[in-house]
Amino acid sequence: MTKYFIGIGFCLIALLGKTQSAEMDRPYEKYDTLLIPYADLGYNTAPMRFKYPFSSEFDKIHVRNNSNVVLGLGFAYKWFNLRLGINLPGNLRPSYKYGPTEYYDFGFDFSLKQFFFDADLHIYNGYTYKNAYKWNDTLNVQEPNLYNQKLGALSLSLNTWHFWNKDFKLAAFRGKTAAYKQDISSFYLKYSMSLYGVGAENGIIPKELVDTTQTRTEANTILSFDLGVIPGYGYVKRIDQWQIGIMAGLGAVVQSKAYITPDLSRGFLGLAFRYDIRFVAGLNRPHYFLMFVTDFDNKSIAFNDLKYRQTYYSMKLSGGYRFHKKRKKNS
Repeated sequence: MTKYFIGIGFCLIALLGKTQSAEMDRPYEKYDTLLIPYADLGYNTAPMRFKYPFSSEFDKIHVRNNSNVVLGLGFAYKWFNLRLGINLPGNLRPSYKYGPTEYYDFGFDFSLKQFFFDADLHIYNGYTYKNAYKWNDTLNVQEPNLYNQKLGALSLSLNTWHFWNKDFKLAAFRGKTAAYKQDISSFYLKYSMSLYGVGAENGIIPKELVDTTQTRTEANTILSFDLGVIPGYGYVKRIDQWQIGIMAGLGAVVQSKAYITPDLSRGFLGLAFRYDIRFVAGLNRPHYFLMFVTDFDNKSIAFNDLKYRQTYYSMKLSGGYRFHKKRKKNS
C-alpha cells in the first residue's frame, strides 16, 4: 500500500512539472485570472453602395450613415468580458448634409481549445444618398445629398476560427487577457454564418432611378443568409513591449438571397466572395496595454446587374490596466 501511494505521488509531481514546463514554454502570457478594467474610444460605421446601369452617366450610388464617437467602458476576468458603449454627443459628419443615424452594435466572444467563437449584431437606421443632385432636380451642388430616415441595414453574424497552430490564440492576438512574448503565425479557417440585408418602406433605390422594366430595382427589401468558409493567415510580431498583429483571409460563401417588392418576392441561390481582415497594434506590458484595433465585416448581394455591397467596420483605441495580486512579504 505504501508503494502504491509513493507511486501516485511521483506521478503527480511529474504531471505538475510537465504542466509548469508547458506554461513556461508557451509563446504567450495569460492574464485571464486578473481583473482587467479597460476603456476604448473610437467609432463604428457601415457605408453601402448600389451598382446598376442607371444611366449613361453613372452606375453607382454611394450611401453613407452618420456616426458618433463611442466611448466604451468594460472589464475582463477569466472567460467573462463585459463592455458598455456610450455614444458621445455630436456627429462625425455634418447633420445638415448626412442627417442623424440611429445605430446599435452588440457582440460577444469566447474561446474553446483551438476554436474561437464570435457573434455580432449591427442595426443602422437613417442613411444619406451622396450626390443625389445628379438625378434629383430639387437638389444642387451646394445641397447635393438626399437623406432617407426609413433606410436601414441589419447584420447578424456568427463566426468560428480554427487555427492550425495550437498556440495561436485570438485572446493573445487582441492583447487584453493575454499577450504574446514572441513572434507567431498560423493558417486558419473561418467558418461564417450571417443573416443581413437592407430595406426601406419607400424603396431602396430612389424613385427617380427605378427601372420599371426590372422589378428588382423596385425592391423595398433585399436580404441574404450566408454559409461559408474563409481560409486565411495570421501573424503577430513582437518588438520589445510592442505587439503588432494582422489576420487576412479570402474565401466564398453560399447565399440564399431574395428581394421583396410591394407586389412580389423572389428568392435565389448563389455564391459570393468574402474577405476577412483584422489588425491590432500597440503597447502591451504586463500591467497595462494600449492598442489600436480595427476589423472589417463585408457583405454583398447581387441580382444580375443590381449589386449591393456594404462594409461594417470599426476603429478604436483601447487601453486597460491589469491588477496583479500583491505578494505577501516574509516576516
